[in-house]
Amino acid sequence: MRDAAGTAAPLAAAETRRRPARYATYAWGVLAFTLLVILWGAFVRATGAGAGCGNHWPLCNGEVLPRAPALQTVIELGHRLTSGLALLLVVGLLVGAWRGFPRAHPVRVGAALSAVLIVTEALIGAGLVLFEYVASDASTARAWWVGGHLLNTFLLVAALTLTAWWASGGAPPRWRDAGTVGPLLLAALAGVLLLGVSGAITALGDTLFPVATLAEGKALTFSPSAHAFVRLRIWHPALAVAVGALVCSAAVVAARRPLPHVRVLAAAVIALWLAQLVLGAVNVYLLAPVPVQLAHLLLSDLIWIGLVLLTAASVAAS
Repeated sequence: MRDAAGTAAPLAAAETRRRPARYATYAWGVLAFTLLVILWGAFVRATGAGAGCGNHWPLCNGEVLPRAPALQTVIELGHRLTSGLALLLVVGLLVGAWRGFPRAHPVRVGAALSAVLIVTEALIGAGLVLFEYVASDASTARAWWVGGHLLNTFLLVAALTLTAWWASGGAPPRWRDAGTVGPLLLAALAGVLLLGVSGAITALGDTLFPVATLAEGKALTFSPSAHAFVRLRIWHPALAVAVGALVCSAAVVAARRPLPHVRVLAAAVIALWLAQLVLGAVNVYLLAPVPVQLAHLLLSDLIWIGLVLLTAASVAAS
């Protein structure tokens, strides 16, 4: 009969093995919830509900919980509450990384970056409200803030993705052995960031300057007197084609590396990009309805996640 010490040792070892698995599941869950928060934020912008709480932050119209709120207030307040929950979840991610992984483990790095980026995400969101870059504001300053918000959001998603990837057993990066595929993938990532910024400003233009027909939209886009947000409509699709060629080329080159998951991730990135081009055309044809805008954004996020994972897998230490 085994004594208590002999029984406790295997149980402790099994518990030690389960902790990273539970943490990885939690990390993927935080990433998924963050995507929902991002989509809700886009819904706030598309519906013009960004001023639903006035120019008050963190209070809403000067109150913690507004009484008899309007629909726009409910939409904006819901986004704030889910964003606050996302922040708490990332704090849990950081605490779990420090408790469950050794010093210098990449999970700790990813969790720390996630914590910093979600704080800056909240600060940028607060700035948009406090400086009143919401609702019908069409200033150039708002475009800079929206672009910065998109960049921070994508970097946050990348940090959360890498945290979950490394917690799931993904090997740390080894750039020296990556050859030319490393710089090519980094260029693709930079291209997607640039495309994302142009897309965010284009979507803002669609919200602020809606059109009733394709003909009206075409005339407005090529009008020299049109707002800069509107004129960007023609450049965003052109940039999408150019960046798509870069992304797909990087994926094809990466797929040649004999590393786990690389071919599957490369195929997924290419498939998602082709689907995104089709959905982008549908978005233009239907004059950017809110549901299609949200689907377009979701695909953008999934492409970004896929490309981040493809990069992590392609430059992983073998």
